[in-house]
Amino acid sequence: MQMKDLKLSIKPQALLPLTTVSNFLVEQDIKSYLVGGVLRDVLLERSTADIDITVKGDALEVAHQIATALGGKYVLLDGINRVGRVVLVNEEGRWELDFSTLKGNIEQDLAQRDFTIDAMAVDLSRLGKEQIDIQLIDPFNGWNDLQRGVLRVVADTAFKSDAVRLLRAVRLAAELGFTIDNETESLIRHYSHLITHVPGERIREELLQLLAVSQARQFLHYLDELGLIMAIIPELAQAKGVKQPKEHLWDVFDHSIETVDTVDFLLRRGAWGYAGEEVLAVAPWSAKLAQHFDLEVSWGSTRGILLKLAALLHDVAKPQTKAIEANGRMRFLGHAKDGAAMVVNILERLRFSTKEVKLVEIVVRHHLRPMQMSHNGLPTRRAIYRYFRDTGEAGIDTLFLSLADHLATRGPHLELAQWREHTQVVEYVIGQRFQEGSLVSPPKLIDGHDLINIFSMSPGPRIGELLEAVREAQAAGELTTRGEVLSYIDCLLKEGHG
Repeated sequence: MQMKDLKLSIKPQALLPLTTVSNFLVEQDIKSYLVGGVLRDVLLERSTADIDITVKGDALEVAHQIATALGGKYVLLDGINRVGRVVLVNEEGRWELDFSTLKGNIEQDLAQRDFTIDAMAVDLSRLGKEQIDIQLIDPFNGWNDLQRGVLRVVADTAFKSDAVRLLRAVRLAAELGFTIDNETESLIRHYSHLITHVPGERIREELLQLLAVSQARQFLHYLDELGLIMAIIPELAQAKGVKQPKEHLWDVFDHSIETVDTVDFLLRRGAWGYAGEEVLAVAPWSAKLAQHFDLEVSWGSTRGILLKLAALLHDVAKPQTKAIEANGRMRFLGHAKDGAAMVVNILERLRFSTKEVKLVEIVVRHHLRPMQMSHNGLPTRRAIYRYFRDTGEAGIDTLFLSLADHLATRGPHLELAQWREHTQVVEYVIGQRFQEGSLVSPPKLIDGHDLINIFSMSPGPRIGELLEAVREAQAAGELTTRGEVLSYIDCLLKEGHG
C-alpha cells in the first residue's frame, strides 16, 4: 500500500464533527477511514460540509448508531450498496456525513472511486487535534495530481461504472480550477452517451453545482465539446447555427450561453469580456438585491443559480418559432411562451423541485416583458402593477434576465445610450417594488361578498374581473378609499361591465 507522511491541517469547524465521530467509532472498535472529497478539500485548504467515511462493517447500522448517539438525523441513501447519511446541525453549521461499507481492504475500496484526487484516505482514528501527523493512503498518486491541478480517472472503467462521473469531472475541474488530463477527456467523449441513463436528480445536482461556479460559460462550452450538454438537454441542439436579427452578435445557442456569463457579470460574480465598469456602474445593485439572489429556493439551488439556468434556456423555443416575413424581417413570435412550456418539461425530467420549475418557467415566459412596459419614458404605475401581478416573486429575477439578454445580444457593439435607458427602467421598477408595497399588493377595500350584497350580483367570473379592475385602479393611485371603490364599481356596472 502506498503511503505518504504529511501534516493535515483541519479547520476547527470541520475537526469537531470528525473528532466526535472518530471517538465514537474507536469506542465501538469499528475501523474507519476518511475518504473522498472531504480529504481532497482539506488538503487544498478548502471549506467543506460534506464528509465521506468508509467503515469496516455495516455502514447503515453504524450511521444509525451515530445519528442516535450524536442527536443527528439518519437518512438512507442506498440500501443495496449500504450507504447511509447522518445530518448534524449545530451552532457551527450543518454537516452531512456519508457512511459507506468498506469494499475489501482500503486499497480495493479506493480502486473503485472516480478520480485519483478522490481516491486517497486516512485512518479516521488519527484525527484528534488540529495539526496531525498522518499517513496518507494514496495508491493512485492522487496527491501528485492534486499538486499538479490535474483531474484523472482511477480506472478506464470509471465512467462505465457510474456515468454521472462524466458531469462530475467537468464540475470538479470548474470548482477547483483543474484541467482534465487527455486520456480522461478522451474517455469522457467516448462514454458521453451514457449520461442519458443517469437519473435526473443526480444530473440536477451536478448541473446546479456547475452553474454555481463563477463564469460557468466556458465550462458549458466545454460540456458541449465533450458531447454532454446535448445529451442532458437535447432541446438545445436545434439552437446551434440558428441566425438572429442583425443586432445579435451570436446565433441562438452561443447567445444563450453568453447570457449565462452576463448574469454572472450583473450579479457581481465575475467579469465579462466585452464590457467593464462603465457598463456595470449604471446597472442596478444593492445589498437587498444581493440578498435576494442568495436566497435558497430548494436544496442546492439559489435564485442566482436558477437565474443562470433560465439564461441558458430562455431562447430554447426560438428555432421552432423562427419565421421570415415578406419584408425580410426575422421574427420569433411566441418563443417566450413556447419556451416556458419546454422549460417545464426539461426541468421536470431532470427532477427539479416544483418551486424551482415554477420560478424558471415564469422568468422564461416573461423575459421580454420588462422592455414592453414602457415606451419613451418610465412605466406607469398600472403597467408595473400588471407586471408584478403576472410575474409575482419572479419579477426581479425576470428584470435581471432582460438586462443580461440585452448585453448578450449586443456584445462588443453595445450602445451605452440604449443600455442606460434599459437600466433606468429596471432600476425604477425595482425601486417601486421595494418602496411601495401598495403598488404590488393594494390594500383590500372590497371583496366578492360586497359585490353580491351591495350590487346584487350573482357569483361568477365577472366578480373576479371587477375586483381586478379595482386593484389596478388602486395601484395606479386612482382609488384610495372604500367609498371611491364603490362609486367606481357602480360606474362600471352602469357602463355595461356588470
